[in-house]
Amino acid sequence: MTATHSRPPQLPGKDEQAQAKEASRQLARLLPAADQPLRLVTADNHRDMVSLPPSALRLLVDILTQLGQGRGVTLVPGKAELTTQEAADYLNVSRPYVIKLIENRKLDARLVGTHRRIAFEDLLRFDEKDRKLRRAALDKLVAIDRDLGL
Repeated sequence: MTATHSRPPQLPGKDEQAQAKEASRQLARLLPAADQPLRLVTADNHRDMVSLPPSALRLLVDILTQLGQGRGVTLVPGKAELTTQEAADYLNVSRPYVIKLIENRKLDARLVGTHRRIAFEDLLRFDEKDRKLRRAALDKLVAIDRDLGL
């Protein structure tokens, strides 16, 4: 994934949000029986038909659920590589901070010419580890407050 191929997630409007909620509910009912592909047909006498594998149906329900809750959605392939700016956007930090993480070897990256690329899988691993560390620090602060009677 590069900046030229990605676009920020679009937030659904109220009508789209309502449609997504309803579609999510309807498709979710089909999930338990989704060991076979789901066939979607058009309303015009079934001239056009699309077959969805079960994994795509589960993904579609997840996407519609998020849209139904008013959230934007971006799909990123598991093997995608991100620019430092895209990684910064994902982590909600500055680009210089991401570069510092790379230089301090806290986040893996590779050079493509003079540009750094971060594997999305590595970014997810870093984010999960960082969240655990922050959660542990917060838990420690809560324990200190409790001990001090604050």
